[in-house]
Amino acid sequence: MVSLNWYMVLSTVVFVIGVFGFLTRRNIIIMFMSVELMLNAVNISLVAFSHYLQDIRGQILVFFIIAVAAAEAAIGLAIIIALFRNKATAHVDEMTEMKG
Repeated sequence: MVSLNWYMVLSTVVFVIGVFGFLTRRNIIIMFMSVELMLNAVNISLVAFSHYLQDIRGQILVFFIIAVAAAEAAIGLAIIIALFRNKATAHVDEMTEMKG
């Protein structure tokens, strides 16, 4: 049986990869994928704690998070496509329409 520490290390590594991808890349698609990666790292830790504590509530919460992430992905990709059609670029530095 794999201990809780290994799951936490995996979750931390995946979260750090997501943070690194979000902070270093300027492509909005890559940034979006990095946010999803961070969300999945949190899901890994929730499932690991739920299994370790023998409580099903953490796994139920993960299903709700996945459902919200699917809706967020659909809306986020729609916004990205709309921005791409207007600006013809996927780089965040070149999109200045929303600045006040």
